[in-house]
Amino acid sequence: MNIRGVFPPVPTPFDVTNGDVDLPALARNVGRVMQAPLAGVLVLGSNGEAGLLDERESDAVVATAREALPDDRTLIVGAGRESTRATVAACTRAAALGADVVLVRAPSFFKSQMTSEALITHYRAVADLAPVPVMLYNVPGMAGFSFTLPMLRTLASHPNVVGIKETSNDIERLGQFVSATFDATGSAAFDVLIGWAPVTLAAATVGARGAIIAVANVLPQVCADLWTLSTSGRHAEALALQQRLTPIAQLVSSVYGVAGLKCALDEVGAVGGPVRAPLLPLGPHAVESVRSALAEWLTIK
Repeated sequence: MNIRGVFPPVPTPFDVTNGDVDLPALARNVGRVMQAPLAGVLVLGSNGEAGLLDERESDAVVATAREALPDDRTLIVGAGRESTRATVAACTRAAALGADVVLVRAPSFFKSQMTSEALITHYRAVADLAPVPVMLYNVPGMAGFSFTLPMLRTLASHPNVVGIKETSNDIERLGQFVSATFDATGSAAFDVLIGWAPVTLAAATVGARGAIIAVANVLPQVCADLWTLSTSGRHAEALALQQRLTPIAQLVSSVYGVAGLKCALDEVGAVGGPVRAPLLPLGPHAVESVRSALAEWLTIK
């Protein structure tokens, strides 16, 4: 089980006629990104519209992704739910369907009551019972709060907690998370991955071990190249590629979200398709923005 390297957080395609999950399209999209030297995929993340799927649909997505994924690539499955009980159940089902790792977001419905004590208690219970390794998911923009360093140190010491996805542009915090989990020998069994593509190079520079980034669905080989350059001391080349990639990376994440990502997938010949309500499709101006930003990349699939 490897969680180091680049992982695309795969969107969930929906049938344009009836709105059901399009499992054959999902399999094709997974097969497409696996033509690049990526570490694996994440399904049922925020880009997978996980919060808009029911449990039956979620299980079908996991099973389909596992079948489409080569055996030597890692399947990460988003399994966070609002209650500890439901999260444990989601982790157990994901493991039975072939997940190698579960990515667990923090509950946020009662965010004002999600103290460090509450979150540590929640994650310890999940990690105690999850049949596969657990990754923490820090996403302040969605949860409304962030993990603290003491929380991270405490949870990273659990034998079944193997890493964290840090989805923000806060490189200082990411660097602190990396430093907090290294031991006296300069190594760590706990991996910090960035979830914000425009800071991929910076994250690698401060010690991140991987990247879970939306744009890797669109330009998988380019993202693999960026990570290789960023982690092999080829700073000037990495910086040049990061600067070229950032405009489209922003459009398919922070600017237009899932709708932007699916639009970009359609543009490069993959399956994007519609978003699920209450999300809205892109308007004509936004579609043109995505097309324009992709123009120089359209020969790179």
